[in-house]
Amino acid sequence: MGFGVPAFAHPLVAPTEWAELARPGAPLHWAAFDVARGPGTRPDPLYGEVVGRVRENGVPVLGLLDCRNGTRPFGDLLADASHYLDWYRVDGFYLDRAPTGRADAAECRRVVTTLRALLHADDEDTGGAEGNETAEGSGDNGDSRGRRGSGASGASGRAGAAASRLPESGGGQIVLGHGEHPWPGYAELADQLVTFCGPWTSYRWSEAPEWTAAYPPERFVHLVHGLPRSHLDTALRIARWQGASTVCLTDRTDRDGADPWAGLAGYWHESVRMLRKQPSPST
Repeated sequence: MGFGVPAFAHPLVAPTEWAELARPGAPLHWAAFDVARGPGTRPDPLYGEVVGRVRENGVPVLGLLDCRNGTRPFGDLLADASHYLDWYRVDGFYLDRAPTGRADAAECRRVVTTLRALLHADDEDTGGAEGNETAEGSGDNGDSRGRRGSGASGASGRAGAAASRLPESGGGQIVLGHGEHPWPGYAELADQLVTFCGPWTSYRWSEAPEWTAAYPPERFVHLVHGLPRSHLDTALRIARWQGASTVCLTDRTDRDGADPWAGLAGYWHESVRMLRKQPSPST
């Protein structure tokens, strides 16, 4: 088991939390971030610095894309994805408020496939730029990002160039943030599905549908807020029983509109120690 952390606090507000995510040896499967429900309107150097430190420890960093339950235009999602890649070199994407119904699955597949192609193309462009930087000299100041284009049109061009040679399961990491169990077909689209995101008062009575047993625990994520320290072990047992290998547990709440993911839990270090002692989730 490991943690998937929605790190939705700015480095100026939560420097200690970001330092913890960059600490070597933490059992992190990934960390997701956003600047303003997306990449923002310009690069933020503080985010660039902390994201780089987390990635140095081999932790995939995911950019948040708000799907608005499937209503976000395709071009807007691609434009945001392109900015994340250009400004922060993300390793994948966390699709917040991903749709859950069968009717939206085809469009979600289109989005995920295109995002994988973007990630794959970005890897190729980065490798090529590093190899040619010296030879190309200072004609464009050696900045490979300036050659790749930006916005929806640039993103579409890069995606189209790579899509024909990209395996469906390759190209970065994609997490669908449904927040509940979706139509089972979504399990074939992404690396992970967030099948629970909510308070402990709901999680303690939750159940996993039978179809989830057909997939390995690595496919599922549970995010639980409002969890008292005294129930940490119980919450980890529930995750194991339901077959989820990635979790985020916090005592922070959404009371009065607060964002429970705007910082790490007050018992973060204890939860790290407890998680390391956990047996593998049920399969």
